[in-house]
Amino acid sequence: MATTDEVRAPILRAIRSCPVEVSIAVLGGAWKMTIVKYLLDERLRYGELRRKVGEVTPRVLTRQLRELEQDGIVHRHAYAEVPPRVEYSLTATGRELRGFVSELNRWGAEYVEGLRATSAVDQEVVTGGGPDRLTLGPGREAEYGRARNK
Repeated sequence: MATTDEVRAPILRAIRSCPVEVSIAVLGGAWKMTIVKYLLDERLRYGELRRKVGEVTPRVLTRQLRELEQDGIVHRHAYAEVPPRVEYSLTATGRELRGFVSELNRWGAEYVEGLRATSAVDQEVVTGGGPDRLTLGPGREAEYGRARNK
């Protein structure tokens, strides 16, 4: 766990609000919960983690890993080898997230199934529209992710 001298500013601000805000300050981020999910069962090297996480840029993944490490959730182990080898694993605090991650995973899967059952979202991402498009019902598309911010 980080000492008070090392706590990131967003967490310090959240402490003044409530524990939910602290959780969001630590775990909120484009890929943080997904990173934690994949580290729950095994240590992973950077490249393995990047492949499992999905369409994340190296810069973003590195930033998210550094924040999780600083916040005491992820442990980075650099081996003194040539070529260098780095593995990531969860700390004891990070492993305490198992139930939370499992419940979020379950809820997310049920939510997607509910959307599919009501035809709000077709079965898969539209391949012709690129990775930032979903089909919403007959003939309609919606953008998400980076495309939404253009």
